[in-house]
Amino acid sequence: MARRIEHAEARFVAACSSSARVRLGDDAGFVRPLAGGVASFAEADSPFNKVAGLGFAGLPEDLDEVEAAFAELGSPVQVELSHLADPVVGAFLTARGYRLESYENVLGRRLGGPVEAAGGEVRPCRDDELEAWLAAIADASMVTDTEGLPSHEDFSPGIIVNALRDMAGVRRYTAERNGEFAGGASFRITDGIAQFAGAATMPAHRRRGVQTALLRTRLAAATAAGCDVAIVTTLPGSKSQQNAQRQGFDLLYARAILVKGTSATSSSGAESRQAS
Repeated sequence: MARRIEHAEARFVAACSSSARVRLGDDAGFVRPLAGGVASFAEADSPFNKVAGLGFAGLPEDLDEVEAAFAELGSPVQVELSHLADPVVGAFLTARGYRLESYENVLGRRLGGPVEAAGGEVRPCRDDELEAWLAAIADASMVTDTEGLPSHEDFSPGIIVNALRDMAGVRRYTAERNGEFAGGASFRITDGIAQFAGAATMPAHRRRGVQTALLRTRLAAATAAGCDVAIVTTLPGSKSQQNAQRQGFDLLYARAILVKGTSATSSSGAESRQAS
């Protein structure tokens, strides 16, 4: 299961990075296959500047070239490595000077049974409100979750908007409360896996069940689409992790965030960067 999830994550990162390069209209970035995973650079400070999916197909023998490509663009190399990956990969990376910066948790839930109806008003985001949705989620993301392990990453609203826009193939949802925009979230389907991402609640509407409603809506939609598992990535001990576990998600494994070079500012994608 970890191998399957990590491969799906690598495909998601690659697709988002490719979307960024199309948006920018240049070939400055790159997406390179690497030992069953992917190395990606989308744009400066992008959340998709990372190496994902390693540990299930041997050592990354081409890492010299990847490190040189990141260095040429002035970026550190950030590797997200599952603790269920082959241990020799972690030893290989630390021997090359990679240091541990943080962790994130990957939670999952089997799908196929009934999902409790969502409370509140949650609906798909319309095309004509996309720009407002992106700006609102970015603003909400700037007020971070104060519970659990703090993030080692920091982003500007503009980078967050770009990242949300570049999320390829996602379904976006809007939650309203008392007639106001209260929050939003999205998910993508990759090989039967529903990848939950891009969730945030407006500060004035937090602790009112908004993220629970968004989780339930996405669970129902993923089930209807034929997915057999849903996953969400959170910071350890965060409110987002608590909300997911209340909706039947279990902790599957952790990812170590390993960095070589200047401290990374690129996101690992954890939903808990937005307080819920």
